[in-house]
Amino acid sequence: MVSEKTERPIGVFDSGLGGISVLRELYQIMPNEDYIFFGDSKNAPYGTKSVEQVCNLSEKIVQDLIKRDVKAIVIACNTATSAAASYLRQKYPDLPIVGLEPAVKPAVLHRSDSRVLVMATPLTLKEEKFNKLMQRFTDQAEIIKLPAPKLVEFVEKGELSSPELFVYLEEILAPYKQKVDAVVLGCTHFPFAKEAIQTVIGSDVYIVDGGAGAARELRHLLELNGLRRKTLTQGKITFENSKKTKAELELSQRLMESK
Repeated sequence: MVSEKTERPIGVFDSGLGGISVLRELYQIMPNEDYIFFGDSKNAPYGTKSVEQVCNLSEKIVQDLIKRDVKAIVIACNTATSAAASYLRQKYPDLPIVGLEPAVKPAVLHRSDSRVLVMATPLTLKEEKFNKLMQRFTDQAEIIKLPAPKLVEFVEKGELSSPELFVYLEEILAPYKQKVDAVVLGCTHFPFAKEAIQTVIGSDVYIVDGGAGAARELRHLLELNGLRRKTLTQGKITFENSKKTKAELELSQRLMESK
């Protein structure tokens, strides 16, 4: 008999729609699980808010997901992870909670003595969590911070290859062309613009994000806690958004299906 606990859904949330890039990774390795994805587009972007604001918004979403009887939560947002993950894990010790962090390690290890550009929101880059992570690798690579808050807004509008997006990317990436070996996409919105970023920064630059690592971590935690669903039937995904508009839900589905 299948345990009722294993049948419960997994809650995934983000400041907007960027976390769908993580949801895609989750669904790829655990397609038999059910997911509730909540995008807080009404309050996006989180990256320009205070730590306290982000923590409060994150806690409210987690409380709502717990009411929906989720068995685990993925904070599919680097900014919310920086601001709220430790607090949420302390408050809900029995709930597996996985967060995101910029994939600095794989970028540094990709090539010795490299120059690594970390694109993220201003809040992620200034938080202690990221700076501690960065300090671990400063003797192995030169790590450069690049705040890119407007990139979140392009993804929220579904603009993944617009002329305006390319103008913005050219503007912020121009100083780093032919000067970096790797780019870390330190915001879950950014993988949706990966193709455009690769075009601008150059095809020989290694680009990496933390979505796949978070998905593997969740799978590990579910197995450790006996919460993995055993049935092989395809799971379902429920999209919800604080904007509560048809356009947001349609864009969510489009991003989920995008390559």
